[in-house]
Amino acid sequence: MRTVQVHLDDRVEMRKPHPCGGRTWRIVRVGADIGMVCETCGRRVLIPRDVFNKRVKRVLPSQDETATGGVS
Repeated sequence: MRTVQVHLDDRVEMRKPHPCGGRTWRIVRVGADIGMVCETCGRRVLIPRDVFNKRVKRVLPSQDETATGGVS
């Protein structure tokens, strides 16, 4: 099984959309469980890391990187 490396404030795209229609989430907690906030409706969810690893599609560039063009 693959393990996705995520950090606080990373943005991720999930395989299935949230009931509100949003697919992008912001990571707010990292540990045995992953806490995420939907960027469309603001709903906060907490899911086990193994379930998160199965459901995540990709890690998106943070908004800071997109604003600066990826240059730190």
